[in-house]
Amino acid sequence: MQYSDFLSILSVAEKLKCNTRHSDTSNGRRESVAEHSWRLALMAMLLADEFPDTDMNKVIQMCLIHDLGEAFTGDIATFDKMDADAKKEDMVYADWVETFPEIQKKQFRGLLAEMSALQTKEAKLYKALDKMEAVIQHNEADISSWLPLEYELQLTYGAEEVQFSEYMKGLKAHIDAWTKEKIEREKK
Repeated sequence: MQYSDFLSILSVAEKLKCNTRHSDTSNGRRESVAEHSWRLALMAMLLADEFPDTDMNKVIQMCLIHDLGEAFTGDIATFDKMDADAKKEDMVYADWVETFPEIQKKQFRGLLAEMSALQTKEAKLYKALDKMEAVIQHNEADISSWLPLEYELQLTYGAEEVQFSEYMKGLKAHIDAWTKEKIEREKK
């Protein structure tokens, strides 16, 4: 890869460090999109032994690139994101990938197509982890940062995406118990 191509891609990706998400961190500041993607990749790495028949390197790659479109559009909270927003994000991301050197263009196209189809165990795992990371981050944030609709959303978000795996269903149940405890503590 040419140095200029490498630096150009990194320059766009750097915007994920600047773009914030709806979530707060445990110390009360807004989480960046890059921080979300980093922890998502870490989650995949930590769970490699739970999914021995899954190409975890591919899952980690998916985790690292899944929100790169937000370098152009910024993050839109899941409850505010419309189909038109998702289509625009996908379009600008795909257009950007077309500017990559051929090897990276082919790699990203393949990953994005697989992620979009959600048919492989790798794509399903990446998607489930993406949802679980958001719920975990909300649980780590002060409950005063939650919107009223998030009390229920915390318990339903990602429920469909974890259904492919007993381990992921168990993780979701464990996170849900944590959410319920957090809500109960707030009521006291």
